[in-house]
Amino acid sequence: MKNELSTATLAGGCFWCTEALFKRLEGVSEVLPGYAGGHVKNPTYEQVSNGDTGHAEAIQIEFDPEKISFDKILEVFWNTHDPTTLNRQGHDTGPQYRSVIFYHDEEQKKLAEESKSELEKSKAYRDHIVTEILPITNFFVAEDYHKNYYDKNMGRAYCDISISPKIHKLMEKYGSEVKKEYLAE
Repeated sequence: MKNELSTATLAGGCFWCTEALFKRLEGVSEVLPGYAGGHVKNPTYEQVSNGDTGHAEAIQIEFDPEKISFDKILEVFWNTHDPTTLNRQGHDTGPQYRSVIFYHDEEQKKLAEESKSELEKSKAYRDHIVTEILPITNFFVAEDYHKNYYDKNMGRAYCDISISPKIHKLMEKYGSEVKKEYLAE
């Protein structure tokens, strides 16, 4: 019998970065880059990039909770982006790059709030955590050329500067939880 999959939707800056990270985790079956939380139906990348659609670049993760918990997904999320910068991740600036956990049910909301509170209490960051925790109201899958962007474009400057360091950090911190096919990276 096949395990039932769960869904998580996260925004932690550029979706090329977050997709590349989460697709490498054992228990994750699919990661789709897209746009969440805005007021424009079926937005384009260009519209979202202008910063006035209300959408955040986000990923929707399908995962097997028997293999990876939502708590573990949150832990990786917190540890692979800066949750203290408002509307910014690295060189990427604008409201489309804000940090958001879009919860799908009350249990996800509770776990997200608890994990944020624990992180704040830990004083891991000097600055206040600005990550929003919001109900998922919409998710629009991004254009096809965004899917697997990092894997298709390794060697491009943006990938080398912005994504590769995050992949190395993931491997260092979560190597035992990475799919075998990615361990040689």
